[in-house]
Amino acid sequence: MNEEINKVLQILKQGGIILYPTDTVWGIGCDANNEKAIEKIYKLKQRQDSKALICLVADDRMLKKYVKSVPSVALDIIDIAEKPTTIIYDDAQNLAKNLIAEDGTIAIRIPDDEFCYQIARKLNGAIVSTSANISGQPSPKSYKEISPVILKGVDYIVNLHHEKICSKPSAIIKLSNSGVVKIIRE
Repeated sequence: MNEEINKVLQILKQGGIILYPTDTVWGIGCDANNEKAIEKIYKLKQRQDSKALICLVADDRMLKKYVKSVPSVALDIIDIAEKPTTIIYDDAQNLAKNLIAEDGTIAIRIPDDEFCYQIARKLNGAIVSTSANISGQPSPKSYKEISPVILKGVDYIVNLHHEKICSKPSAIIKLSNSGVVKIIRE
């Protein structure tokens, strides 16, 4: 795994995009501070850049780097969630402008996956994580289901867990600073 981590870090630092297994589905990712790499992901997915992307962080400390004020309930949700849960936060900061939604929010997940954790930790930053599909098409449940367009469009394919059958995408919850909680996807 260390060899793959080092290769991925090299690609991310050069502004490349990767195809990688996450704690949910196979994802397309890049450094969350690289606007050009994020543009490449939108183009590859044929997705409007007004539709925000999710990013992954290693831990609570890193989360606080990208959200001005993390509601305390968010940390409780992260601790008790029984499945991968992405939270949409108000007041995103320190991320590429084209990653932050028009309303200033950002969707972030702390993955329960050693590979993703190590990438974010060693990059010392957030990584984009969007499903490995063309916008509007179903998310692939396995590496074998990933479209040839996606496979050819990334700069590097992580050579881990190609046999893994993925679960569903993460749950998504929106937490506003005013205390409103809204379930976007269960």
